[in-house]
Amino acid sequence: MSVPPLLRHPWTVFLGRRTVRLILSLGVVLTASFAMIRLVPGDPVRAALGVDAAPSLVAARRHDLGLDTPFLSQYQHYLGGLLHGDLGTSLVTGAPVAELVRTRLPATLEIAGLAFLVTLAVALPAGLLAAVRTRDGRHPRTELAFTAVTAGLAGVPDFVLAAGLTALLAVGLQLLPVAGAAGVESFVLPVLALSLAPTAVLVRIVRVEVLKVLDEDYMRTARSKRLSPARRYLRHAVPNTATATLTVAGVLLPALIAGTVLVEKVFDWPGIGSAMAQSVVAQDYPVVQAMVLVLGTTVLLAGLLVDVVLAVLDPRSAIRET
Repeated sequence: MSVPPLLRHPWTVFLGRRTVRLILSLGVVLTASFAMIRLVPGDPVRAALGVDAAPSLVAARRHDLGLDTPFLSQYQHYLGGLLHGDLGTSLVTGAPVAELVRTRLPATLEIAGLAFLVTLAVALPAGLLAAVRTRDGRHPRTELAFTAVTAGLAGVPDFVLAAGLTALLAVGLQLLPVAGAAGVESFVLPVLALSLAPTAVLVRIVRVEVLKVLDEDYMRTARSKRLSPARRYLRHAVPNTATATLTVAGVLLPALIAGTVLVEKVFDWPGIGSAMAQSVVAQDYPVVQAMVLVLGTTVLLAGLLVDVVLAVLDPRSAIRET
């Protein structure tokens, strides 16, 4: 029996493989988040009800949550709930976790998405400018300053950057709100705290890639034709560094999304990260489990999107994988 041409098309095979990889990865994240919570020492129900709660009340609560059944039975029940959009019930508030995710996820996606766009928008022109200015050993002081600043920013943890930005711009200069999500100004500090480190990493990669491109034969040909610098760089240099730039950006994206947990806590941002941090302290394990699953799924979906964009920019990469 012959395979229909559509199913043999390189793009169909590429998307099929990526979808299968996504499903397998989601299974790993789901199983890991489920097992991780249940392997944590202590009794989450006892922690939620308090040390003075009656044993009968604790036992009844464990039965209601299905925590008195075998591990595999709990896992099967959890999978069944997920298929119906049920992420469990908070041990502390008794509210559905799915409702908490619905109200918190948009705020996290807003700052994570803006931080990723800021990273790309700054790293591309800054890396290009640094490469052009420091090419062939020119302006060594500029290269030294560039290397020192980017290396320093890349090595600073997100929460340290968040605390420093708060002290400088919010407390010291009083230019921006300290915390909360009221108005456009409140986005500035969390987005900066999330984007500074990945921008510093990416701008170094862009500079290296642009330096390689500038030594290519087609760039020498463009210079010999006396094309304007803007046309040479924007038409020839930037497109030929886009694939490498987006590849590295895709690698940095999971760390950026993970950084929202601490950054949201610092700025009291009403997102998934701050809810997860609060739930860890309160030992509200169903909420922690759901937040880990949601963040992991977000990272995987973002990675899939980056892969598709890279394949669109360089279709040969999709064909080679078939």
